Amino acid sequence: MEGAVLSENNTSLLLKYFSLSEKQQALFTQLGSLYQEWNQKINLISRKDMEHLYLHHILHSLSIAKLISFKDGTKIIDVGTGGGLPGIPLAIMFPNCYFLLVDSIGNKIKVVEEIVNSLGLENVLAVNDRAENIDEQVDFVTGRAVSNLNDFYSRVQHLILPFAKKSG
Repeated sequence: MEGAVLSENNTSLLLKYFSLSEKQQALFTQLGSLYQEWNQKINLISRKDMEHLYLHHILHSLSIAKLISFKDGTKIIDVGTGGGLPGIPLAIMFPNCYFLLVDSIGNKIKVVEEIVNSLGLENVLAVNDRAENIDEQVDFVTGRAVSNLNDFYSRVQHLILPFAKKSG
């Protein structure tokens, strides 16, 4: 199934769980092609798992959207974004929210920037840095397979807007 990352079944998989506009469907299809292309150059996703890109990575990244529907203007930081997961799929799903994708590995952030530019996503900024060095406060923090929860929280707690600021 090498090279068969994209198929009608992949779009159908997403549509099984989410209502997507035609533009979102096109972006998710393009996203699969971009991951296929870039993963041959730099290891973003296990090459053995590329045939399951939509099920194991994109759908997994979107699972948060089944629990939370981010309001327009919400700020989200994706810490340890790697190849842009879950940040890029969430940015496609929530085009009126702001996403800051952070990773300490420069090559991965360069690829994320290329993917974001290719998709024309204007709601995403990719930054090559460590979460501890980011001086930004956001409404939500995401991270996927970064570290254990206690370590992760200690590194990102300064990024989270205090509740009083959110509600006031």
